[in-house]
Amino acid sequence: MTDSQNRMQDRLADMMEATRLTAAGRLQDATDLLQRGRAGVAPAGPSPTNPQSAGHTITGGSPQTIDLVAERVETGPAPERPGVKAQPTSAPSEEARLAAILPEKLRKVVETVTRGIAPVLGSLGKGGQGGAGFTAGLGGNLSGLTGNLASGLGGLGSGFSQARAPLTEGGNFTEHSFANAAGSRDYKLFVPSDARPNLPLVVMLHGCTQSPDDFAAGTGMNALAEAEGFLVAYPAQSGRANGQRCWNWFQPNDQGRDSGEAGIIAGLTRAIIAEHGVDPARVYIAGLSAGGAAAVNIARVYPDLYAGVGIHSGLAAGCARDVSTALSVMRLGSGAAPDGTATEVRVPTIVFHGESDGTVNPRNGEQALAQAGIAGLTPEAAEAVSPGGLSYTRTRYADGTGRVAVEGWIVRGLGHAWSGGSASGSYTDPRGPDASRAMLDFFRANPLAAGRA
Repeated sequence: MTDSQNRMQDRLADMMEATRLTAAGRLQDATDLLQRGRAGVAPAGPSPTNPQSAGHTITGGSPQTIDLVAERVETGPAPERPGVKAQPTSAPSEEARLAAILPEKLRKVVETVTRGIAPVLGSLGKGGQGGAGFTAGLGGNLSGLTGNLASGLGGLGSGFSQARAPLTEGGNFTEHSFANAAGSRDYKLFVPSDARPNLPLVVMLHGCTQSPDDFAAGTGMNALAEAEGFLVAYPAQSGRANGQRCWNWFQPNDQGRDSGEAGIIAGLTRAIIAEHGVDPARVYIAGLSAGGAAAVNIARVYPDLYAGVGIHSGLAAGCARDVSTALSVMRLGSGAAPDGTATEVRVPTIVFHGESDGTVNPRNGEQALAQAGIAGLTPEAAEAVSPGGLSYTRTRYADGTGRVAVEGWIVRGLGHAWSGGSASGSYTDPRGPDASRAMLDFFRANPLAAGRA
Protein backbone atom coordinates (compact mmCIF):
# COMPACT_ATOMS: atom_id res chain seq x y z
CA MET A 1 0.00 0.00 0.00
CA THR A 2 1.29 3.48 -0.83
CA ASP A 3 2.15 6.16 1.71
CA SER A 4 -0.92 8.08 0.59
CA GLN A 5 -3.14 5.09 1.19
CA ASN A 6 -1.59 4.56 4.62
CA ARG A 7 -2.35 8.17 5.50
CA MET A 8 -5.92 7.72 4.39
CA GLN A 9 -6.28 4.65 6.57
CA ASP A 10 -4.87 6.58 9.53
CA ARG A 11 -7.43 9.33 8.94
CA LEU A 12 -10.22 6.78 8.81
CA ALA A 13 -9.05 5.29 12.10
CA ASP A 14 -8.99 8.79 13.64
CA MET A 15 -12.49 9.50 12.41
CA MET A 16 -13.91 6.25 13.77
CA GLU A 17 -12.18 6.80 17.12
CA ALA A 18 -13.55 10.37 17.22
CA THR A 19 -17.02 8.99 16.61
CA ARG A 20 -16.62 6.61 19.56
CA LEU A 21 -15.38 9.42 21.79
CA THR A 22 -18.32 11.58 20.72
CA ALA A 23 -20.83 8.88 21.60
CA ALA A 24 -19.14 8.59 25.00
CA GLY A 25 -19.56 12.34 25.52
CA ARG A 26 -15.81 13.08 25.39
CA LEU A 27 -16.22 15.99 23.01
CA GLN A 28 -12.97 17.80 23.66
CA ASP A 29 -10.91 14.65 23.11
CA ALA A 30 -12.73 13.97 19.83
CA THR A 31 -12.22 17.53 18.64
CA ASP A 32 -8.51 17.50 19.51
CA LEU A 33 -8.01 14.19 17.69
CA LEU A 34 -9.67 15.41 14.50
CA GLN A 35 -7.94 18.77 14.54
CA ARG A 36 -4.56 17.06 14.85
CA GLY A 37 -5.43 14.87 11.88
CA ARG A 38 -6.59 17.79 9.72
CA ALA A 39 -3.42 19.70 10.47
CA GLY A 40 -1.22 16.67 9.82
CA VAL A 41 0.20 16.80 13.33
CA ALA A 42 1.01 13.52 15.02
CA PRO A 43 0.07 13.14 18.69
CA ALA A 44 2.87 13.93 21.09
CA GLY A 45 2.50 10.66 22.94
CA PRO A 46 0.31 7.60 23.35
CA SER A 47 -3.39 8.37 23.16
CA PRO A 48 -5.33 7.44 26.27
CA THR A 49 -8.04 6.06 24.01
CA ASN A 50 -5.72 3.97 21.82
CA PRO A 51 -6.12 0.33 22.85
CA GLN A 52 -2.39 -0.17 22.50
CA SER A 53 -1.62 2.58 24.98
CA ALA A 54 -4.43 2.16 27.49
CA GLY A 55 -3.55 0.78 30.89
CA HIS A 56 0.03 1.11 32.10
CA THR A 57 2.04 3.74 30.26
CA ILE A 58 4.83 6.00 31.46
CA THR A 59 5.24 9.37 29.81
CA GLY A 60 8.11 11.79 30.11
CA GLY A 61 8.21 15.15 31.82
CA SER A 62 8.21 16.27 35.40
CA PRO A 63 6.56 14.93 37.40
CA GLN A 64 6.36 11.47 35.86
CA THR A 65 2.88 10.25 35.07
CA ILE A 66 1.12 6.93 34.90
CA ASP A 67 -1.82 6.43 32.58
CA LEU A 68 -4.33 4.56 34.70
CA VAL A 69 -7.20 4.51 32.23
CA ALA A 70 -10.52 2.93 33.11
CA GLU A 71 -11.95 0.50 30.60
CA ARG A 72 -15.22 -1.40 30.50
CA VAL A 73 -14.93 -5.13 29.94
CA GLU A 74 -17.70 -6.67 27.85
CA THR A 75 -18.76 -10.06 29.10
CA GLY A 76 -21.62 -12.45 28.61
CA PRO A 77 -24.47 -12.80 31.07
CA ALA A 78 -23.46 -13.67 34.61
CA PRO A 79 -23.99 -17.32 35.56
CA GLU A 80 -26.87 -18.08 37.86
CA ARG A 81 -25.84 -18.79 41.43
CA PRO A 82 -27.71 -21.09 43.83
CA GLY A 83 -30.68 -19.36 45.41
CA VAL A 84 -30.24 -16.16 43.39
CA LYS A 85 -31.90 -15.40 40.10
CA ALA A 86 -30.82 -12.59 37.80
CA GLN A 87 -33.51 -10.21 36.64
CA PRO A 88 -33.95 -10.31 32.86
CA THR A 89 -32.87 -7.20 31.05
CA SER A 90 -32.89 -6.16 27.44
CA ALA A 91 -30.12 -4.09 25.93
CA PRO A 92 -31.33 -0.72 24.56
CA SER A 93 -30.87 -0.06 20.89
CA GLU A 94 -28.05 2.20 19.81
CA GLU A 95 -30.61 4.80 18.75
CA ALA A 96 -32.25 4.73 22.18
CA ARG A 97 -28.90 4.97 23.95
CA LEU A 98 -27.89 8.00 21.92
CA ALA A 99 -31.28 9.62 22.43
CA ALA A 100 -30.85 9.25 26.18
CA ILE A 101 -27.34 10.62 26.54
CA LEU A 102 -26.75 13.08 23.71
CA PRO A 103 -28.35 16.46 23.06
CA GLU A 104 -30.00 17.02 19.69
CA LYS A 105 -27.10 18.82 18.05
CA LEU A 106 -24.52 16.23 19.10
CA ARG A 107 -26.78 13.36 18.05
CA LYS A 108 -27.05 14.84 14.55
CA VAL A 109 -23.27 14.99 14.32
CA VAL A 110 -22.95 11.33 15.31
CA GLU A 111 -25.67 10.29 12.87
CA THR A 112 -23.97 12.18 10.04
CA VAL A 113 -20.65 10.49 10.69
CA THR A 114 -22.25 7.07 11.11
CA ARG A 115 -24.03 7.38 7.75
CA GLY A 116 -20.76 8.39 6.16
CA ILE A 117 -18.79 5.41 7.42
CA ALA A 118 -20.45 3.01 4.96
CA PRO A 119 -19.11 4.65 1.76
CA VAL A 120 -15.72 5.12 3.42
CA LEU A 121 -15.56 1.43 4.21
CA GLY A 122 -16.64 0.77 0.64
CA SER A 123 -13.61 2.68 -0.54
CA LEU A 124 -11.46 0.56 1.74
CA GLY A 125 -12.98 -2.57 0.25
CA LYS A 126 -11.64 -1.51 -3.13
CA GLY A 127 -8.19 -0.99 -1.69
CA GLY A 128 -6.91 -4.19 -3.22
CA GLN A 129 -7.33 -2.62 -6.65
CA GLY A 130 -4.83 0.07 -5.67
CA GLY A 131 -4.34 3.20 -7.75
CA ALA A 132 -5.57 6.74 -7.58
CA GLY A 133 -9.22 5.68 -7.35
CA PHE A 134 -8.72 4.27 -3.86
CA THR A 135 -6.89 7.34 -2.58
CA ALA A 136 -9.24 9.84 -4.16
CA GLY A 137 -12.41 8.08 -3.05
CA LEU A 138 -11.26 7.50 0.49
CA GLY A 139 -9.70 10.92 0.79
CA GLY A 140 -12.81 12.69 -0.47
CA ASN A 141 -15.10 10.89 1.94
CA LEU A 142 -12.81 11.42 4.90
CA SER A 143 -12.25 15.09 4.21
CA GLY A 144 -15.95 15.83 4.26
CA LEU A 145 -16.72 13.69 7.26
CA THR A 146 -13.77 14.87 9.32
CA GLY A 147 -14.52 18.51 8.58
CA ASN A 148 -18.20 18.14 9.44
CA LEU A 149 -17.50 16.33 12.69
CA ALA A 150 -14.81 18.77 13.83
CA SER A 151 -17.04 21.75 12.99
CA GLY A 152 -20.00 20.22 14.79
CA LEU A 153 -18.00 19.45 17.89
CA GLY A 154 -16.42 22.87 17.91
CA GLY A 155 -19.78 24.49 18.56
CA LEU A 156 -20.63 22.28 21.51
CA GLY A 157 -18.27 23.74 24.09
CA SER A 158 -15.12 22.49 25.79
CA GLY A 159 -13.55 21.96 29.16
CA PHE A 160 -15.97 21.46 32.06
CA SER A 161 -18.93 22.58 29.96
CA GLN A 162 -19.00 19.53 27.70
CA ALA A 163 -22.52 18.77 26.46
CA ARG A 164 -24.12 15.93 28.37
CA ALA A 165 -27.46 14.76 29.61
CA PRO A 166 -28.67 17.01 32.47
CA LEU A 167 -26.99 16.03 35.71
CA THR A 168 -29.95 17.09 37.85
CA GLU A 169 -33.17 19.02 37.55
CA GLY A 170 -32.30 21.27 40.48
CA GLY A 171 -29.41 22.54 42.53
CA ASN A 172 -26.37 24.49 41.37
CA PHE A 173 -23.27 22.97 39.77
CA THR A 174 -20.63 25.69 39.60
CA GLU A 175 -16.92 26.09 38.82
CA HIS A 176 -14.40 27.29 41.39
CA SER A 177 -10.67 27.49 42.05
CA PHE A 178 -8.70 26.85 45.23
CA ALA A 179 -5.10 27.58 46.20
CA ASN A 180 -3.03 27.15 49.33
CA ALA A 181 0.63 26.65 50.19
CA ALA A 182 0.53 23.10 48.75
CA GLY A 183 -0.71 24.22 45.32
CA SER A 184 -3.91 24.96 43.43
CA ARG A 185 -6.69 23.13 41.58
CA ASP A 186 -9.97 23.97 39.93
CA TYR A 187 -13.06 22.14 41.12
CA LYS A 188 -16.80 21.95 40.59
CA LEU A 189 -19.28 22.03 43.45
CA PHE A 190 -22.84 20.78 43.49
CA VAL A 191 -25.13 22.43 46.05
CA PRO A 192 -28.67 21.02 46.27
CA SER A 193 -31.63 23.35 45.81
CA ASP A 194 -32.65 22.76 49.44
CA ALA A 195 -29.31 24.04 50.75
CA ARG A 196 -29.10 24.66 54.48
CA PRO A 197 -26.46 24.48 57.23
CA ASN A 198 -25.02 21.18 58.48
CA LEU A 199 -25.44 19.14 55.30
CA PRO A 200 -22.92 16.36 54.56
CA LEU A 201 -20.17 16.74 51.94
CA VAL A 202 -18.78 14.07 49.60
CA VAL A 203 -15.50 14.78 47.76
CA MET A 204 -15.23 12.82 44.49
CA LEU A 205 -11.86 12.23 42.76
CA HIS A 206 -12.21 11.30 39.08
CA GLY A 207 -10.18 8.74 37.16
CA CYS A 208 -7.59 9.35 34.45
CA THR A 209 -8.69 11.41 31.40
CA GLN A 210 -11.95 12.30 33.14
CA SER A 211 -13.32 15.69 34.20
CA PRO A 212 -15.67 16.72 37.01
CA ASP A 213 -18.61 16.89 34.58
CA ASP A 214 -17.80 13.47 33.20
CA PHE A 215 -17.43 11.88 36.63
CA ALA A 216 -20.59 13.53 37.95
CA ALA A 217 -22.57 12.25 34.97
CA GLY A 218 -21.18 8.72 35.21
CA THR A 219 -21.66 8.27 38.95
CA GLY A 220 -25.03 10.04 39.13
CA MET A 221 -23.92 11.54 42.43
CA ASN A 222 -25.47 14.97 41.81
CA ALA A 223 -28.94 13.50 41.33
CA LEU A 224 -28.56 11.63 44.63
CA ALA A 225 -27.32 14.80 46.31
CA GLU A 226 -30.34 16.74 45.11
CA ALA A 227 -32.74 14.03 46.25
CA GLU A 228 -31.12 13.43 49.64
CA GLY A 229 -29.58 16.75 50.58
CA PHE A 230 -25.78 16.85 50.55
CA LEU A 231 -23.00 18.70 48.74
CA VAL A 232 -20.60 17.11 46.25
CA ALA A 233 -17.17 18.52 45.35
CA TYR A 234 -15.26 17.34 42.26
CA PRO A 235 -11.62 18.49 42.27
CA ALA A 236 -10.12 18.58 38.76
CA GLN A 237 -6.64 17.25 38.16
CA SER A 238 -4.50 19.59 36.10
CA GLY A 239 -2.97 18.48 32.82
CA ARG A 240 0.19 20.27 33.94
CA ALA A 241 0.44 18.02 37.00
CA ASN A 242 -0.27 14.85 35.03
CA GLY A 243 -0.51 14.52 31.27
CA GLN A 244 -3.51 12.18 31.44
CA ARG A 245 -5.15 14.05 34.34
CA CYS A 246 -4.46 11.15 36.73
CA TRP A 247 -4.06 11.96 40.40
CA ASN A 248 -0.44 11.27 41.38
CA TRP A 249 -1.25 8.63 43.99
CA PHE A 250 2.22 7.03 43.61
CA GLN A 251 4.28 10.17 44.30
CA PRO A 252 5.54 10.50 47.91
CA ASN A 253 5.11 14.27 47.87
CA ASP A 254 1.40 13.85 47.06
CA GLN A 255 0.71 11.28 49.76
CA GLY A 256 1.60 13.11 52.98
CA ARG A 257 -0.28 15.51 55.20
CA ASP A 258 -0.08 19.19 54.22
CA SER A 259 1.91 18.53 51.05
CA GLY A 260 1.18 18.11 47.36
CA GLU A 261 -2.19 16.92 46.14
CA ALA A 262 -3.21 15.57 49.55
CA GLY A 263 -2.68 19.01 51.06
CA ILE A 264 -4.57 20.72 48.23
CA ILE A 265 -7.61 18.45 48.46
CA ALA A 266 -7.75 18.71 52.25
CA GLY A 267 -7.48 22.50 52.06
CA LEU A 268 -10.19 22.64 49.40
CA THR A 269 -12.41 20.47 51.59
CA ARG A 270 -11.94 22.72 54.61
CA ALA A 271 -12.72 25.80 52.53
CA ILE A 272 -16.05 24.31 51.39
CA ILE A 273 -16.91 23.30 54.97
CA ALA A 274 -16.33 26.86 56.17
CA GLU A 275 -18.12 28.61 53.31
CA HIS A 276 -21.22 26.42 53.22
CA GLY A 277 -21.58 25.45 56.86
CA VAL A 278 -21.08 21.74 56.17
CA ASP A 279 -21.47 19.31 59.07
CA PRO A 280 -17.80 18.57 59.97
CA ALA A 281 -18.76 15.11 61.27
CA ARG A 282 -20.15 14.04 57.88
CA VAL A 283 -17.40 14.70 55.34
CA TYR A 284 -16.35 11.83 53.06
CA ILE A 285 -14.03 11.21 50.14
CA ALA A 286 -14.23 8.68 47.31
CA GLY A 287 -12.69 8.06 43.91
CA LEU A 288 -12.28 5.82 40.89
CA SER A 289 -9.03 4.21 39.78
CA ALA A 290 -6.22 6.73 40.32
CA GLY A 291 -8.83 8.83 42.14
CA GLY A 292 -9.61 5.91 44.45
CA ALA A 293 -5.93 5.41 45.22
CA ALA A 294 -5.54 9.13 45.93
CA ALA A 295 -8.70 9.19 48.07
CA VAL A 296 -7.40 6.55 50.49
CA ASN A 297 -3.99 8.21 50.63
CA ILE A 298 -5.71 11.43 51.68
CA ALA A 299 -8.20 9.86 54.10
CA ARG A 300 -5.48 8.02 56.00
CA VAL A 301 -3.40 11.13 56.62
CA TYR A 302 -6.49 13.23 57.43
CA PRO A 303 -8.55 10.94 59.71
CA ASP A 304 -9.63 14.06 61.60
CA LEU A 305 -11.23 15.50 58.44
CA TYR A 306 -12.80 12.58 56.55
CA ALA A 307 -15.29 10.32 58.29
CA GLY A 308 -15.02 7.61 55.63
CA VAL A 309 -13.50 6.73 52.26
CA GLY A 310 -14.78 4.94 49.16
CA ILE A 311 -12.24 3.17 46.92
CA HIS A 312 -13.50 2.03 43.51
CA SER A 313 -11.03 0.04 41.39
CA GLY A 314 -8.17 1.59 43.34
CA LEU A 315 -5.22 0.60 45.52
CA ALA A 316 -4.17 0.65 49.16
CA ALA A 317 -2.60 3.77 50.63
CA GLY A 318 1.17 3.98 50.40
CA CYS A 319 1.47 0.83 48.25
CA ALA A 320 3.75 2.62 45.75
CA ARG A 321 6.41 5.26 46.22
CA ASP A 322 7.69 5.56 42.66
CA VAL A 323 6.74 4.79 39.06
CA SER A 324 8.25 1.32 38.80
CA THR A 325 6.59 -0.02 41.95
CA ALA A 326 3.30 1.60 40.93
CA LEU A 327 3.27 -0.28 37.65
CA SER A 328 4.12 -3.53 39.39
CA VAL A 329 1.43 -3.10 42.04
CA MET A 330 -1.21 -2.27 39.46
CA ARG A 331 -0.47 -5.45 37.54
CA LEU A 332 0.13 -7.86 40.42
CA GLY A 333 -0.89 -6.28 43.70
CA SER A 334 1.59 -5.44 46.41
CA GLY A 335 4.13 -8.11 47.23
CA ALA A 336 4.17 -7.02 50.87
CA ALA A 337 1.51 -5.99 53.35
CA PRO A 338 0.27 -2.45 52.64
CA ASP A 339 1.98 0.30 54.57
CA GLY A 340 -0.03 0.83 57.72
CA THR A 341 2.23 3.42 59.32
CA ALA A 342 0.50 6.47 57.87
CA THR A 343 -1.92 6.54 60.80
CA GLU A 344 -2.96 4.23 63.60
CA VAL A 345 -6.58 5.47 63.33
CA ARG A 346 -8.96 3.22 61.39
CA VAL A 347 -10.96 5.16 58.77
CA PRO A 348 -14.28 3.50 57.80
CA THR A 349 -13.71 2.15 54.29
CA ILE A 350 -15.88 0.78 51.48
CA VAL A 351 -14.16 -0.95 48.55
CA PHE A 352 -15.61 -1.80 45.12
CA HIS A 353 -13.60 -3.86 42.62
CA GLY A 354 -14.38 -5.73 39.43
CA GLU A 355 -13.27 -9.35 39.33
CA SER A 356 -12.45 -8.87 35.62
CA ASP A 357 -10.42 -5.68 36.14
CA GLY A 358 -7.44 -5.91 33.79
CA THR A 359 -6.00 -2.48 34.69
CA VAL A 360 -5.77 -2.68 38.48
CA ASN A 361 -5.45 -6.25 39.72
CA PRO A 362 -8.38 -7.17 42.03
CA ARG A 363 -5.81 -8.19 44.62
CA ASN A 364 -5.40 -4.46 45.26
CA GLY A 365 -8.98 -4.29 46.49
CA GLU A 366 -8.27 -7.11 48.93
CA GLN A 367 -5.20 -5.28 50.18
CA ALA A 368 -7.19 -2.06 50.66
CA LEU A 369 -9.61 -4.03 52.84
CA ALA A 370 -6.73 -5.54 54.83
CA GLN A 371 -5.28 -2.09 55.37
CA ALA A 372 -8.66 -0.91 56.69
CA GLY A 373 -8.31 -3.40 59.55
CA ILE A 374 -10.66 -6.24 58.69
CA ALA A 375 -8.47 -8.69 60.61
CA GLY A 376 -9.97 -7.38 63.83
CA LEU A 377 -13.58 -7.34 62.59
CA THR A 378 -16.34 -9.93 62.13
CA PRO A 379 -17.24 -10.60 58.47
CA GLU A 380 -20.69 -11.35 57.07
CA ALA A 381 -20.90 -12.13 53.34
CA ALA A 382 -23.93 -12.20 51.06
CA GLU A 383 -24.28 -13.23 47.41
CA ALA A 384 -26.64 -11.46 45.03
CA VAL A 385 -27.19 -10.50 41.40
CA SER A 386 -27.62 -6.91 40.23
CA PRO A 387 -30.64 -5.87 38.12
CA GLY A 388 -28.21 -5.69 35.19
CA GLY A 389 -27.25 -9.34 35.62
CA LEU A 390 -23.83 -9.22 37.30
CA SER A 391 -23.36 -11.42 40.35
CA TYR A 392 -21.44 -10.01 43.28
CA THR A 393 -20.36 -10.67 46.84
CA ARG A 394 -20.90 -8.02 49.49
CA THR A 395 -18.97 -8.54 52.72
CA ARG A 396 -19.66 -6.37 55.75
CA TYR A 397 -17.12 -6.26 58.59
CA ALA A 398 -18.52 -5.31 62.00
CA ASP A 399 -16.71 -4.23 65.14
CA GLY A 400 -17.49 -5.39 68.68
CA THR A 401 -20.50 -3.06 68.94
CA GLY A 402 -22.04 -4.39 65.72
CA ARG A 403 -21.20 -1.27 63.70
CA VAL A 404 -20.10 -2.03 60.13
CA ALA A 405 -16.74 -0.26 59.86
CA VAL A 406 -15.57 -1.78 56.55
CA GLU A 407 -17.44 -3.06 53.52
CA GLY A 408 -16.14 -4.90 50.45
CA TRP A 409 -17.87 -5.54 47.11
CA ILE A 410 -16.38 -7.83 44.45
CA VAL A 411 -18.37 -7.84 41.21
CA ARG A 412 -18.04 -10.70 38.73
CA GLY A 413 -17.94 -9.65 35.08
CA LEU A 414 -17.06 -6.04 35.97
CA GLY A 415 -13.93 -4.57 34.43
CA HIS A 416 -12.23 -1.29 35.29
CA ALA A 417 -15.36 0.85 35.45
CA TRP A 418 -17.77 2.45 37.95
CA SER A 419 -20.29 -0.21 38.93
CA GLY A 420 -23.91 0.67 38.20
CA GLY A 421 -22.92 4.01 36.67
CA SER A 422 -24.74 5.92 33.94
CA ALA A 423 -23.89 5.67 30.25
CA SER A 424 -23.93 9.48 30.17
CA GLY A 425 -20.44 9.44 31.66
CA SER A 426 -17.29 7.63 30.60
CA TYR A 427 -15.89 4.40 32.07
CA THR A 428 -19.04 3.04 33.69
CA ASP A 429 -20.82 -0.29 33.60
CA PRO A 430 -24.57 0.16 34.19
CA ARG A 431 -25.02 -3.60 34.66
CA GLY A 432 -23.32 -3.72 38.04
CA PRO A 433 -24.70 -3.01 41.51
CA ASP A 434 -25.03 0.70 42.23
CA ALA A 435 -21.72 1.76 43.78
CA SER A 436 -22.88 5.34 44.36
CA ARG A 437 -25.91 4.21 46.33
CA ALA A 438 -23.86 1.69 48.32
CA MET A 439 -21.21 4.26 49.22
CA LEU A 440 -23.80 6.78 50.41
CA ASP A 441 -25.51 4.20 52.59
CA PHE A 442 -22.17 3.24 54.10
CA PHE A 443 -21.18 6.87 54.67
CA ARG A 444 -24.51 7.66 56.32
CA ALA A 445 -23.87 4.96 58.90
CA ASN A 446 -20.38 6.24 59.70
CA PRO A 447 -20.18 9.84 60.94
CA LEU A 448 -16.86 11.07 62.28
CA ALA A 449 -16.22 9.58 65.70
CA ALA A 450 -15.63 12.01 68.53
CA GLY A 451 -12.15 10.62 69.08
CA ARG A 452 -11.13 11.57 65.55
CA ALA A 453 -12.67 15.04 65.37
